[in-house]
Amino acid sequence: MNFDQDHFTLFALPRQQGLDAARLEELYRDLQARVHPDKHAHLSPAEQRQAMQRATRVNEAYLTLKDPLRRARYLLELAGHDAGLETNTAMPAEFLMAQMELREAVAEAKEAGDIDALDARHRTLKKAVRGEFEALQAALDAGEYERAGELVRQLMFQEKLLHEIDDALALLDA
Repeated sequence: MNFDQDHFTLFALPRQQGLDAARLEELYRDLQARVHPDKHAHLSPAEQRQAMQRATRVNEAYLTLKDPLRRARYLLELAGHDAGLETNTAMPAEFLMAQMELREAVAEAKEAGDIDALDARHRTLKKAVRGEFEALQAALDAGEYERAGELVRQLMFQEKLLHEIDDALALLDA
C-alpha cells in the first residue's frame, strides 16, 4: 500500500465532496487494523517508526475526510485552487449583514440567559449551514472552485458561530 497517495486514494474512495460516512468509517477501521503500531511491535525500531508514520497518515486522512469542511478545503487544495483562506476575507455584503444580526441576537440571548432564544438561533444557523454545504458540494462537483472557496470561507465563519452558541448553551445549562 502506498501511503503517499492522496487521502481519497488511500481509502479507495472517489475524489468528491459527498461521501458515505459509514463506508469511510468501515474503511478507516480496516486500514487502522492493518497499520496499527501494536501489530508491528516485534519489528525493528526503524520499522516501528514507519508503522507509526503509516498509522498517523491514516488518522490524518480519516480526520480530513470525515469533516465536510476539512474535506472541501482538501479538495480545493488537490485541485490546485488557493481559496485564500488566510488572506481573502471578502464575503457578500448580505451574508455579512445576516451574520452580524445573528451574532447580535446571540449576544443578547447569551447576556439574558435565554436558552430558548439561543437554541432557536442554533437551529436557524444549522439549517443555513446545511444549505451552504449542499451548495458547496454542487460547486465542487461542478469544478466551480472559486465559488467553492467562497462557500468554505462562509462556512468557516458560520461554524465558528455555531461553536460559540454551543459553548453559551453549555454554560447556561450548567
